Amino acid sequence: MHATYTPTPRRPWATGDADGMAVASFVLGLVGLLVFNVVLGPTALVLAALALARRTRRRGRALLGMALGAADLVVLLALATADHSLSW
Repeated sequence: MHATYTPTPRRPWATGDADGMAVASFVLGLVGLLVFNVVLGPTALVLAALALARRTRRRGRALLGMALGAADLVVLLALATADHSLSW
């Protein structure tokens, strides 16, 4: 008998997980503008970076998630500067 060789994908997690990370980054960045930006902003940044590193098909959504995560941190910085606290 002759065995057949079936190559395994190099990165099987690249598309599905990366697309989910891009969407999650966008949603968390958007929600972070309203509440809990001290946690949701950095989380959105990390998820967006991972999604882009894993070559997501939703590149635009990952970039928006990254921009919103950065905006979360800017809002946090502005609020912390205005009233010298990390809360709303």
